[in-house]
Amino acid sequence: MADESIPETAEAALARARALYHAARFPEGARFTAAAVAAYPQAADLWNIHGVMLRQLGRGSEALVALDRAISLKPDHPGARVNRAGVVLDLARAINQRQGPRAALSVLDEGLGVDPENLGLLEAKALMLRAAGPRARTETFLADLVARRPDIAWAQLYLGDLLAERDSVLGEPHLRRAAELDPAPATLVPLIQNLARATGPDEGRKLDEAHRLCATVLAAGELTPNQTKVVRDVFSRVCDFAGIARLGDFRTLGRAWAQAGLHTALLRQLSRVRTHADRLELLEQHRICGRALSADAEQRPIEAPAPRPPGERIRLGFLSSDLRRHPVGYFVEPLFEHVDPKRFELFCYGFDTRGPDSLQALFASRATAFRQAPEASARDAAQVIADDDLDMLIELGGSTALNKLEVMAFRPAPRQASWLGYPHSAGLAAIDALICDPFNVPPDRGLLAETPLVMPKSWIALGPSTFSDAHAIDPELPETRHGGLTFGTANNPYKYTPQALAAWASIVAAVPGSRFVFLRPEGASASFRANVLAAFEAEGVAAGRVVFRAVRGGHMPLYNEIDITLDTFPLTGGTTTVEALWMGAPVISLRGEAFYERLSWSILANLGLEDLVADDLEGYRAAALSLAADRDRRASLRTGLRQAIRSSPLGDTEAFARDFYDLIEGAVRAPTAPVR
Repeated sequence: MADESIPETAEAALARARALYHAARFPEGARFTAAAVAAYPQAADLWNIHGVMLRQLGRGSEALVALDRAISLKPDHPGARVNRAGVVLDLARAINQRQGPRAALSVLDEGLGVDPENLGLLEAKALMLRAAGPRARTETFLADLVARRPDIAWAQLYLGDLLAERDSVLGEPHLRRAAELDPAPATLVPLIQNLARATGPDEGRKLDEAHRLCATVLAAGELTPNQTKVVRDVFSRVCDFAGIARLGDFRTLGRAWAQAGLHTALLRQLSRVRTHADRLELLEQHRICGRALSADAEQRPIEAPAPRPPGERIRLGFLSSDLRRHPVGYFVEPLFEHVDPKRFELFCYGFDTRGPDSLQALFASRATAFRQAPEASARDAAQVIADDDLDMLIELGGSTALNKLEVMAFRPAPRQASWLGYPHSAGLAAIDALICDPFNVPPDRGLLAETPLVMPKSWIALGPSTFSDAHAIDPELPETRHGGLTFGTANNPYKYTPQALAAWASIVAAVPGSRFVFLRPEGASASFRANVLAAFEAEGVAAGRVVFRAVRGGHMPLYNEIDITLDTFPLTGGTTTVEALWMGAPVISLRGEAFYERLSWSILANLGLEDLVADDLEGYRAAALSLAADRDRRASLRTGLRQAIRSSPLGDTEAFARDFYDLIEGAVRAPTAPVR
């Protein structure tokens, strides 16, 4: 034990206390400083270092008492105020872990009462307000702070990020100011993300600026997983495959994102799969995320309702923020149009901040309850769902924008499934099933984390309010109007790969006079155009044979320019495949082993167009060239595809709904079904 005799002066006692602190001898130091402040009760510096010793031992409440004593003796003591703020932060973080952000805010407010301009406490309050909600309170706090202290980079950053969620234009000036004040990755990456989200006439220019800033960020050194995700997403949008490769390999990047809980980053991994080992690795990356979500939910369980008596109507819930005019809404519509209220009650749960549209109004009119909770925590949302006492809950969006996949980890319903919005297993053990069909279900069931619930024909049908005759098909072949055959795609560039671009270019090169059309808003980006043109030119296709239609929405009529649509791979089209076929532009696709590699195959097989799907690149190219040479068949497909869809399982919405509800009832009534 250290000699705890007290030196003859307060200054000497302070010197010994500092020596003990720098030697990290905190238990001895706390005993010594306790004796020292008893001997020299008017020595503010001794009270300060006593508080610091207590903080190191995790004795936060006692540390506050000591530091408050130091401040009372010397109100302008800078060290004591800084150290007190540190203790308050420690306490707030601990309370946040145990009781949540609302409880932590009261501790922070107490600390700010003593030191109202402490930047550490102000930043912590901004973060806790954001976590606690509502967002309006956070926005007001940050706006007031920025008005008072415009040169605080993190305040500009947080305000810009918050405003950008509502409107990228509103957030941009604050994000730019934050980057000016502190041009580090932590401030540049949010600006990059906001620029890449821009829409409207400046979309291409802002995407190019985001791409240029990515090079600056990469040169700054190692990035966090979230920063890497943002940079990767920009590279994907402009087809900068070399940039993606610089970020890391498939396994390293995917594991980093998964371990950081960035489930949303894994969607872009689907297009990078090359081998069967990659498929298995991707499934494991999703499971890593799922295990973390489950572990968090286990720490904060919800209350389950008492079981309802058997024999009542089945209560079926849908979890999605896209139950509106959105691809998810397009394919869900038949279930609401043809629900049997004697068998089923429908419940909807979303987190959308937008107002309802006409399709959402239809869903709400047919549902027992349509609950929107844009600011609810995952646990609170799960409790709301549990209180509705569902028989089954189906999530429709995975970790896509505005959805809360983590709600499923709390198991708010005794049986849970995924369908439609995310083309891969989510990875959560609490999700029991994945709804699919005989075509897109993987032959190797080891590529799914869930049990497949297999529809008898198609896993989707086309909502009649969306897939209508509003968009007219020009019966004349585009080939006739343009003097040469036109291939094309409207698929999102995150699905593009060097192999797909090379395949498309080689097909164009093999058809004299042909061209390729990209129906994408990224066509306004110089970076996107340059990278795509380089890929086509490498296969002997001149720039003049590649056409960019920079359109966001309103693209359906432009399918009248396309003779043949070439699908992406390994992640194939879904909505884009249906849209192309609806507009009379047949699709050539490549089928793989995993669920996401078989989406177009399911659609085409249900239409009897199996010959347009190949199992390898050689077959893909051959199928495209064969159809290109068969003008009569293309003419027949252009004028006949829409009616063929209506006559197929894709268009028989009543039969689809009946099959779907029969499938769900069988899963709910099965004696081996999982129970809460």
